[in-house]
Amino acid sequence: MPDSAEIIASLRQRIAAVERVRPRGAPGMIATGHPAIDGALGGGLARATLHELFATDPEDSGCAGGFATMLASRMIGEGTVLWLREASAERRGGCLHAPGLAELGLDPGRVILGVLDDPASLLKVANDVVRCPDVAVAVIELWRAPRVLDLTASRRLAVAAESSGVTVLMLRADAEPSPSAAHTRWSVAAAAAAPLEADAPGHPTLELTLLRQRGGRADLRWRVEWDRDTKIFRDAALSGALLAAPGGGPLAPHERQAG
Repeated sequence: MPDSAEIIASLRQRIAAVERVRPRGAPGMIATGHPAIDGALGGGLARATLHELFATDPEDSGCAGGFATMLASRMIGEGTVLWLREASAERRGGCLHAPGLAELGLDPGRVILGVLDDPASLLKVANDVVRCPDVAVAVIELWRAPRVLDLTASRRLAVAAESSGVTVLMLRADAEPSPSAAHTRWSVAAAAAAPLEADAPGHPTLELTLLRQRGGRADLRWRVEWDRDTKIFRDAALSGALLAAPGGGPLAPHERQAG
């Protein structure tokens, strides 16, 4: 397998191939469109910081990936999303699904995927990626609790993000929260979605819990649905029994009966 320097060089070439001029001096917050969430966050999700997204249950890994995709679609502007995964994630949860990305409002042509053999290699590459100001959003997907992902590692990523302006979404599955330098920490689970007219599948619906927020309120919960056309979150309807959130493999939408 190529070493990290070769991987970084390749990723930079791919970024250059798709990158448009990204506006500099972007606002420090990006609103979610959900008044209660934005109010709790002091205006929205902070850019140029590290945010942790935990799947409530390993089976919710697709929903957590969907939430990362939704946030990225709000933040990307004219930039690029660079998504780093372990090879084992491809086996556990399936490959990223380009039509699923598009279904959630994120242009697959603006997503660059890097698959690494192990957590140590992934974090090594991630540290370089997050220092690259041509990346708008870096999604770092790690399963379980690798030893290399400690408080020091998260601080390195947070400092690099603040310096470069890259927003980092740390996607965690089959893992428990531990001390980190994350600005916010979320738990994500699937929720039943209300069907649309003629029993058409409803909007992707999630249970979001804000577990931690630096300098702000936490232990807050919302049941929201995602409107891909307007790219905003809103309160979910209270009725319905169909799940319309990404599942199976990350970002591969399907429906199932809610339990």
